[in-house]
Amino acid sequence: MAEEAYLQMIQSVITRLSTQSTAVKTWCVTVTAALLGFGAKADTIVVVFIAFYVIVAFAVLDAYYLCLERAYRALYRDAVGQTTASWILTIERTRMADVVSAIRSPSIVLIYGSSVLAILGVGIYLAFTR
Repeated sequence: MAEEAYLQMIQSVITRLSTQSTAVKTWCVTVTAALLGFGAKADTIVVVFIAFYVIVAFAVLDAYYLCLERAYRALYRDAVGQTTASWILTIERTRMADVVSAIRSPSIVLIYGSSVLAILGVGIYLAFTR
């Protein structure tokens, strides 16, 4: 069996990535809400496009963190099964296909999809109230 300290080291990386993912989601919701509030008050539709860019940027960053987290979980499984050399934290390089796959994850789609729906609602509101 792998040494417990090695497994804890891998787990701490997974925990940090998960915490960063949560922080990215929090920042996205906060920034999007602030932009939409400003856009509705300023009566300008440009803010909707800026909010959409912010959502896409945060979604891609969150998907990247999810890819890294999945890779470290695989390393953890390998360490438990002793199929990896001891005390190695090297993972496979994240590919664009992995990020695209992670974007389709429910944890990404639910948060960022609902944000896109919110900006669409504000955009439609601004378009018809002019």
